[in-house]
Amino acid sequence: MAEQAHQDNLLPASEDSLHAPCAAAPRVSVVVPVRNEAGNVAPLIVEITRALAGFAPNEIIYVNDGSRDETEAELRSLMEAHGSLRQIRHEVSCGQSAAVRSGVIAARAPLVATLDGDGQNDPAFLPAFFALLERDPGIGLVAGQRVGRKDTGFKRLQSKIANRVRSVVLRDATRDTGCGLKAFRRETFLALPYFDGLHRFLPALVRREGYKVAYVDVVDRPRLHGVSNYGLWDRLWIGILDLAGVWWLIRRRKRVPCVSEVLRDAVSRGQ
Repeated sequence: MAEQAHQDNLLPASEDSLHAPCAAAPRVSVVVPVRNEAGNVAPLIVEITRALAGFAPNEIIYVNDGSRDETEAELRSLMEAHGSLRQIRHEVSCGQSAAVRSGVIAARAPLVATLDGDGQNDPAFLPAFFALLERDPGIGLVAGQRVGRKDTGFKRLQSKIANRVRSVVLRDATRDTGCGLKAFRRETFLALPYFDGLHRFLPALVRREGYKVAYVDVVDRPRLHGVSNYGLWDRLWIGILDLAGVWWLIRRRKRVPCVSEVLRDAVSRGQ
């Protein structure tokens, strides 16, 4: 019976079934994609919980992207102590964009933030991100811009080249799209065309939908445990095809119609 119950927990989930029942809908959701980050889970959850104290009720959604270490067991244990913690599981790794999307689909709050699960993004910035979205309905995305990068020189060089090429082609006025700290309106994110690498083009695509993008400088921190699990190679070379696709989408955007219905009683009154 215990084995069957464990298997039931791993059954594929539909979009509707990912919404866990809860007495009160959360005000905000935080999505954290992880793969083989067991050593970083517990300290980061403590930081996120502390940062969200002023945004209750809230939920933290970890998307376990096919981890093969103790990430799942660590999250299961922490779920007993943190009632707002949820775990969405990918049977095999599908990549960061897919993990983020699974988390956003599962989220029950209208405002969603994402951050990397390696601890390099500081959750202390989350309140400022959510405050900007709540203050101005015209803002569709708040994007973190890292200062004091703690990555290797090679990784920083790749990011610099990729960001420069993207900025020239898309003119998205964003110096750093690789920062995992972002916050957005759930319905806006889910309306965007989905493709692998989507998370690196959010500023351009959100602007395409007619929203403003706000930027917040955030401090980059060193990774505490493990190594990077989402590869370096796709930062530039694989992303070139995605860049061309996003450029085409922006060029092909049509004017969004403002739709209203003329009501029958209004016609009879000559309005």
